[in-house]
Amino acid sequence: MPLWNLRTERRRRTLNRRLRELRLLANGALDTDHPIMAHIIPIRRCNLSCAYCNEYDDHSKPVPLETILHRLELLGRLRTGVITLSGGEPLLHPELDEIICGIRRNHALAGLITNGYLLTAERVRRLNDAGLDYLQISIDNVMPDDVSKKSLKVLDKKLEILAELATFHVNINSVLGGGIRNPEDALVVGKRAMELGFTSTVGIIHDGDGQLRPLAKGEREVFLEMKKFEKKHFSRINYFQEKIANGEPSDWRCRAGSRYLYICENGLVHYCSQQRGFPAKPLEDYTIQDIRREYVTQKSCAPFCTISCVHQISYFDFFRGEQTLTVEPVPEERLVSIQAAGR
Repeated sequence: MPLWNLRTERRRRTLNRRLRELRLLANGALDTDHPIMAHIIPIRRCNLSCAYCNEYDDHSKPVPLETILHRLELLGRLRTGVITLSGGEPLLHPELDEIICGIRRNHALAGLITNGYLLTAERVRRLNDAGLDYLQISIDNVMPDDVSKKSLKVLDKKLEILAELATFHVNINSVLGGGIRNPEDALVVGKRAMELGFTSTVGIIHDGDGQLRPLAKGEREVFLEMKKFEKKHFSRINYFQEKIANGEPSDWRCRAGSRYLYICENGLVHYCSQQRGFPAKPLEDYTIQDIRREYVTQKSCAPFCTISCVHQISYFDFFRGEQTLTVEPVPEERLVSIQAAGR
């Protein structure tokens, strides 16, 4: 595509996406009986093995296309606003383009979270054609190490391809905590992202033992500096994480299981990636009654939660919807037995 045509198409798609975002905001504010965002896993396998990650394996097969498309239809019936593909590494799914088209057919904004390793010019053009709205790449350091291979050195050429060709929004996310050795690398990554015309965010993760660890002084300084990079719109508000960075619990109403859904490769609805095992109900059977129940259910894991996407979505209902039920989420190790019992 000629450069001037690409710029025109990029502007057109940006306008279209923002109009749909405005509709999402209005619908989310007016009606609490539908999910605003869902993360769905088309494949659990990943081509990397980052030390802090507990969301991948090295052997799982892709979820069949027909199965994924049916799950997207179910999310469409629930009137889900944004559907994001995650993993594992979703670019490993051989029919990813058809899945993105399926998201758009169900009138949702289409997102993709990837490590970026498999991006090529041809792949970016295919993502454009499929109608992708958002892409996020996680870059954890400047040089790869044994904690994370998602480094700027490896991925910078991929970022240049995206800057040249992508008609979708690109965000570069860095993480602090979890054993990341050089937290100041996040600043280098963030500045490079903005230089290329992308947005830049920062998240806080669990440490290598899977436990929440407040950030050290140097990490907190980097975190606060990174916050200056983030645009001030609804998806960049996350004072929750600022409290966590200082080792303070957050008092908020988690809407996981209601306004935010996490659908694993087995088609079960979970609170989030770190609470796989509850409610662990098949999406096929998930109804408005489940959405309403979880909307008013207080989760015991919320005060020290680090899942920023759940935080952001919960802002829609921050000042309303008193939570009158309580639940103690099921530990992840019980997920296998729960799934077996449901078969």
